[in-house]
Amino acid sequence: MNGRIIIQGVSFFAYLFLQTLVLRGFILFDSAFCLAYVGFLLLLPIETSVIWLMLLGFAMGLGVDVFYDSLGIHASASVFIMFMRNYWINLLTPQGGYDLGAIPSITLDGWQWFVSYALPLVFLHHLVLFYIEAGGFHLFSFTLMKVLGSTLFTFLFLFILQYFFYAKRRR
Repeated sequence: MNGRIIIQGVSFFAYLFLQTLVLRGFILFDSAFCLAYVGFLLLLPIETSVIWLMLLGFAMGLGVDVFYDSLGIHASASVFIMFMRNYWINLLTPQGGYDLGAIPSITLDGWQWFVSYALPLVFLHHLVLFYIEAGGFHLFSFTLMKVLGSTLFTFLFLFILQYFFYAKRRR
């Protein structure tokens, strides 16, 4: 148990470091942003309670907000997807359920499951984030293009990251 907490703590700071120091200026076509810190939130163990998820989402979002000087928009989007995460996992739960301590990654049930798990949550995160940033729906189409481009960019980055840092699927 203590080893898992240490690993999660190191992972928290690694994702925060990656986001704020490496990926901050990594923008495609002036509208697609890579917000890889969402990966930390999505890869928390399945049995984590909603309260802990929301606290960790707030901490990660607030850490990004401090470095981006963005007044809490990352924190609010992160708390929102952490609230929605368990509902979404319950919809995707296989008949036998998940093992205790399972981490929702490609190694859990394959890449198809990971796409159906992570892509909608990344989309929701970006939808909330960019529409709060826009201050409403007055720039609807431009903001929607930012949401879609950033969702694909972030998800592709997280998908590739899975293959580099997580073990191959057990058979």
